[in-house]
Amino acid sequence: MRGIYLTELTEKSRRKAFMFRKIILLTVGALSLCQCNTLRSDCEAIAKREAEIAQEQPGNYFIGRRYYVPYTRFWGYLREPGQSWRTAKLVIMDEKQCRQPDRGPERPLPGAVFGTDHNVEYIIRGSYTNEEAYEPNTNQPLPVFRLTGFEVKNRKPGFLFYPSERYSDKMLTLQPKFMPTPERCATCR
Repeated sequence: MRGIYLTELTEKSRRKAFMFRKIILLTVGALSLCQCNTLRSDCEAIAKREAEIAQEQPGNYFIGRRYYVPYTRFWGYLREPGQSWRTAKLVIMDEKQCRQPDRGPERPLPGAVFGTDHNVEYIIRGSYTNEEAYEPNTNQPLPVFRLTGFEVKNRKPGFLFYPSERYSDKMLTLQPKFMPTPERCATCR
């Protein structure tokens, strides 16, 4: 009797293991299909936006997107007109000639709110100083940009790098390196 019981137990274990593997494979397959659908829609939206960016007038200015994370010293991302957001640089603003948008006091008054312009797109005038400044909360050196002027381009420009991105006000979560490349987009067509 003892041998029969072990055989039955082993057969039950095999069936459970087979079902478990089957469920895992189905789940992975379903997730990869969803990811491909998300990637495909992200890529389509990026391609549409990059076609619009290609129509921008060349000139001596930058396109800036405010990216606010509390307790950090960077301002946001800058790119040249006509260039993809893939080329954008996270910058620290030098305010010797002009104060940056949404600039509040260093020691906030009670009830003061910062970052009210998060994700606002600007036309930015100025130049890189060829210096870097250390941003301690993200532990990285960043290029310094000397601001000479700005104007609001779009208060609600939508996504920064890709449509399904998720912003967190706790850390730097959005970076050009996460933007799907054209080669990656081609895998889901």
